Amino acid sequence: MRAVGVMEFGGPEALQVVDLPERHAGPGEMRLRVHAATVNPTDTYTRNGARAELLRKFPPPYVPGMDAAGVLDEIGDGVETDLRVGDRVMAIVVPHGSHGAYAESLVVPAGSVAAAPAGTTHAEASTLPMNGLTARLALDQLGVQPGGTVAVTGAAGAFGGYTVQLAVADGLRVIADASGSDEELVRSLGAHVVVRRGDDVAERIREVAPDGVDGLIDGAVQNELVIPAVRDGGGFATVRGYRGEPVRDIVFHQVWVRDYAENRAELDRLRALTETGRITLRVARTFAPADAGEAHRLLEAGGTRGRLVIEF
Repeated sequence: MRAVGVMEFGGPEALQVVDLPERHAGPGEMRLRVHAATVNPTDTYTRNGARAELLRKFPPPYVPGMDAAGVLDEIGDGVETDLRVGDRVMAIVVPHGSHGAYAESLVVPAGSVAAAPAGTTHAEASTLPMNGLTARLALDQLGVQPGGTVAVTGAAGAFGGYTVQLAVADGLRVIADASGSDEELVRSLGAHVVVRRGDDVAERIREVAPDGVDGLIDGAVQNELVIPAVRDGGGFATVRGYRGEPVRDIVFHQVWVRDYAENRAELDRLRALTETGRITLRVARTFAPADAGEAHRLLEAGGTRGRLVIEF
């Protein structure tokens, strides 16, 4: 089967189409015929060697990719599911070695698969699992009750956008940051207050939440710059981890999406919220497998709004 990976770590040009042995679903697993795989920032770490030590025990090629959409084509023994072979599905992947979403066939635990939202394309559905579950996990870790206030940095990105929409669906007041060019987009996602992004964003948040927010989800990885926006005893969630000293009894959370990688119930809830219009799926551009390097180049250049997707 075709996949996209690297034999040697390097820049975007290191990505190439490779051939891998066909895999079959074992007990507790499902296999997808992949039609679309999303390109995420974390994928670049597999490609450029940032994860070389973790990957050393695996032979190349190294195949990136954490979410995919396509058609269910095998169900392993012992799987209890309402899904059937031939259904349109989406899945989250925890990649390792040659096991990543940039492949035309993918085997994953059954808990990592849910029906794709009705009325979506494969490309659209592929953008939801990883970033959507990461946003869900961050909000669950904070545990802010309905009526509370959360701030979201990096709100125009995929993770930030899903976080805004999920927080609104949870009944939270959302303060989000945005550049001038992204303000309309972030408002369209449902943010109640939009403040201008920048090094003084914590001050801007405090202007509209003088006592500080109950929780902050730092999609822009600003760490110390935005901690002052959180009230004493509030929560702070980040996708990269915070290594500083705890302050003011704030609880710091490291968001590892693999903790929800087999959370079928939450993945299916994301599907339902998409079908009711509470979550918006955004595809910026699609690419053939041979052009995956160009997708990585565009991603690393910054400024992409919506996800870049490889179609098989």
